[in-house]
Amino acid sequence: MGFGWIALILGITLVSWLVSNTLKRKFTKYSQMRLRSNLSGKEVAERMLRDHGIHDVKIISTPGQLTDHYNPVTKTVNLSEVVYNQRNAAAAAVAAHEVGHAVQHANAYSFLTMRSKLVPAVQFASGFMHWILLAGIFTINIFPSILIVGIGLFALTTLFSFVTLPVEFDASRRALNWISDRGVVTGDEYDAAQDALKWAAMTYVVAALSSLATLVYYVMIFLNSRD
Repeated sequence: MGFGWIALILGITLVSWLVSNTLKRKFTKYSQMRLRSNLSGKEVAERMLRDHGIHDVKIISTPGQLTDHYNPVTKTVNLSEVVYNQRNAAAAAVAAHEVGHAVQHANAYSFLTMRSKLVPAVQFASGFMHWILLAGIFTINIFPSILIVGIGLFALTTLFSFVTLPVEFDASRRALNWISDRGVVTGDEYDAAQDALKWAAMTYVVAALSSLATLVYYVMIFLNSRD
């Protein structure tokens, strides 16, 4: 059974790599599709914030690629330089998606609130759980409680991964509805934006499944040690 779980985890890792590469390829493709509305990612974000009556969120250009995110603590929509400046379907999709998180925050969307509350605990768990799990495996016959603690910490990060899923899907739904209703994109541009966000969401799905599979693997190690 141990080899079966290892094979499963390796399989999910391979799928994760394929999804990540597909996402990059899609964004490269849709970055060539210039918007007929001629709006930059920054302008898309500004309009969506304004349309939702949000005036206390700043839009910031951040270095890197696919580094776009919304920070609820600082109330900033952080757009990668490419998304911030360019005027294409991919940039519009990403900018609107990140503003979707700002809209969630403004409306106290339950899953975003839950995820935000989990962040400090997850940051703490991430810093120690791998060492505790390793120590727990090596000392499982002497101090089984160490592995239990490690499993508990890992379970917290797995919970965070699954709570993230509705947050991401809802932000994409809000983004797609708005860019369509406001005429930011035309038919083919909308299809491109929808496809780009779908593949972006898939990275979170694979990450959650990978975390769950790894968690179950550690649980099986513990249960098998009790036999």
